[in-house]
Amino acid sequence: MPRAIDVHVHPPNPSGESLTSSKEAQQYFRTGSPPSSAQEVAEYYASLDMMAVVFDIDSESATGRPPTPNDYFAGLMEQHPKQFIGFGSVDPWKGRAAVKEAERCAELGLRGLKFMPNMQQFYPNEERFYPLWETAQALGLVVLFHTGTTGVGAGRPGGGGIKLKYSRPIPYVDDVAADFPDLKIIMAHPSWPWQEEQLAMLVHKPNVYMDLSGWSPKYFQPSLVQYAKTLIQDKVLFGSDYPVINPERWLSDFDGLGFPDDIRKKILLENAAKLLGVSVEPA
Repeated sequence: MPRAIDVHVHPPNPSGESLTSSKEAQQYFRTGSPPSSAQEVAEYYASLDMMAVVFDIDSESATGRPPTPNDYFAGLMEQHPKQFIGFGSVDPWKGRAAVKEAERCAELGLRGLKFMPNMQQFYPNEERFYPLWETAQALGLVVLFHTGTTGVGAGRPGGGGIKLKYSRPIPYVDDVAADFPDLKIIMAHPSWPWQEEQLAMLVHKPNVYMDLSGWSPKYFQPSLVQYAKTLIQDKVLFGSDYPVINPERWLSDFDGLGFPDDIRKKILLENAAKLLGVSVEPA
């Protein structure tokens, strides 16, 4: 039984590139040298007795960046079943091809789909994208949406062209949650500057969850900590955003927030295990 499931991890792609490969990104995130391979990430999480949800983002239409094949993440699951849970990603602008790829992700055994609306430049609540959510709902795929600001592009001219408006929780994710009530949705990151909208959705929509990635817990807003200890304790998931934040540092800071042991276990392990269908019973 793992001690935790980190639901937000970016391993290097087959070329060895990762979220923090560039010197610019390393300076912004202050990460030091990122891991050079997925094997290195697997060994690291094994040493921590943790599982990790791994993925990339297919933003080819918006950025021209070639996507990492979803087969790669399915392969990582096969190679490291005790460490990795794979999510796929599809380019929402590819229409029917995106739907077909989502179906293929399910066939590959991937557990969900990752989207970054501010990088992919789309509003999730536009009806042209609804066939994707309908497909994910029918196949039982969890959909993870980046929400709030991002460090990607920060400090570059024009923020690297990334428009933060696409990642606002209400109405863009809330509409999807309302129109697809059986679709399980994770809002990635504390959604600053729209944190209160995110908390409102978590209280209001049974099918919506959030991960705590991308922020050191010592910087969490008091309202998030209060809600996580009470009303939304069953809907909050541990995530680090590794290699942006080291999970060891994240856990050390989290332990300073005074969560009761039972709620701590929910956030670090049980909520994600239930959502993703992962057995955490002792062998």
